[in-house]
Amino acid sequence: MNNRKKRKSLSLLLVFVLVLAGILSGCGKSSGSNDDSKTIKLGVLEDRSGDFSLVGIQKYHAAQLAVEEINKQGGLLGKKVQMVAPDTQSDNKRYQEMAKRLILQDKVAAIMGAFSSASREAIRPIMDQNKMLYFYNNQYEGGVADNMTFNTGAIPEHQMVPLIQYMIKKFGPRVYTIAADYNFGQISAQWVKKTVEANGGKLVNEEFIPLGVSQFSSTISRIKKAKPDVLVTLLVGQDQSSFYEQWSKSGDKSIPMASTVNMAQAYEHKRFAAPALANMYVTATFMEELDQKYPSAKKFVDKFYKKFPNDKYVGMEAESEYTGIMLWAKAVKKAKSTDTDKVIKALESGISYDGPAGPVTIDPKTHHAIRNVYLVHTDAKQKVHIDTEWKDVKPDWLSKEKNVDLTKKQEAKQYTPLK
Repeated sequence: MNNRKKRKSLSLLLVFVLVLAGILSGCGKSSGSNDDSKTIKLGVLEDRSGDFSLVGIQKYHAAQLAVEEINKQGGLLGKKVQMVAPDTQSDNKRYQEMAKRLILQDKVAAIMGAFSSASREAIRPIMDQNKMLYFYNNQYEGGVADNMTFNTGAIPEHQMVPLIQYMIKKFGPRVYTIAADYNFGQISAQWVKKTVEANGGKLVNEEFIPLGVSQFSSTISRIKKAKPDVLVTLLVGQDQSSFYEQWSKSGDKSIPMASTVNMAQAYEHKRFAAPALANMYVTATFMEELDQKYPSAKKFVDKFYKKFPNDKYVGMEAESEYTGIMLWAKAVKKAKSTDTDKVIKALESGISYDGPAGPVTIDPKTHHAIRNVYLVHTDAKQKVHIDTEWKDVKPDWLSKEKNVDLTKKQEAKQYTPLK
C-alpha cells in the first residue's frame, strides 16, 4: 500500500472513530436531557381548531398561563421555559407528525397534550419509543399504565363510581347510556355497566354514537320508550353536543342526566339556552363555578380571564393542563435536571401541587393523580349548584385490581374493566 492510500485509510479510520465516539457519548441519555441549552423547551399539543377546539383552546391558554407564571418566578434551573405549541387541529395524523417534530427537531424536555383518548393513543407509542416524558392532562376513561405517561385529569375512580352510586340512590336503578363511539365512550360505558351492576342497578340500554353525528331523533325515541330513571350521556365534540337542544324539545325532561364530561369541559350549560342542560348531574375535578365557594378556584379563574378576557369558559381541562405543568416544574426543580429518568423519579416520589381545585398529588404506582372531586347539578335555569365534595380520591383501580406498580415494573398498555 502506498503512502497516499495509507493516509486515506487513516483518515477514514479517524472519521469512523470520531463518529463512534459521538454515538457512544449519547448512549444512556434519556430524552428530554437538554440541560446545556439556554432555554428549557416544553412541547404542548392541543387542538386550537377543529372539532375539539372548544376545550383545546382552554388547555392551550392554561399552558400559556402556567409557563408565564413559571418564568416570572425565575424559570427552571436558572433558565426560561419556552413553549413550543403547534396546532394539532383535532387531527390524529397531525398529532403524530407534531409529536415526532417536537421530540426529534425541537428537542423538548416534556410534552403536554391531547384532548381525545384517540389522540392520546395516537401519540403515546411515539413517546414510549423515544423515551419522552408525556403528560395527558385530561379527563378520560382510565386504565393507562405507562412508565412514560402521567395522567393528571379525572378518571372513573374520581367520577364514574361516585356519580353512578349517587344517581341510583337518588333517582332509581334503571340506567340508559349514550356514548361517543370510540375508545373513550366504549370504555367509559363499560365503567357505567360495571358500576350500575355493582350497585344493584340495571342497564336498560346503551348506544354508541359515531363522532360527527348531530341528529338524535331516533335515539331520543328509544330513550323515551325505555323510561330509564337515569340517562348517562358520554358525548364529545361540537356535533354530538347537538343532542341537548334536541332533547330539551323532544325528550322527557323529567329524566335526570348524568355525565363525566359535559358542562365541565365544553360548557354546554353556557352555550345552550335553558332548559337544554337542566337537570344535569356532573362529577368534575374543576369548573369555573367553584369560584363561588373556593378561594383558590376564584384566584385561578380571575387571573385566567385577566390574561384571556375574550375566552368563554375556564373548565376542567384548563385546570388539569395548568396543574400538570406546575407538577412537571416542581419535579424538574426537585430533580435539578430535565433528564427524563430523573424527573420521573421525582414525580414518583409522590410530588404534590396545591392547585386551583385543591391539592393534586401524583400516585407513584399508577402515575395518576390523587385529587378532590366535586358533584354539581343544574337547575331549570341551568344555574350550577355544588352538591358535595370528595377529598383526596385515590386512583387505585390499576394498582388494586391489575397489580400495576410502575415504580417496579415497566408497562405500556391500557387496561379496561373487561380485561
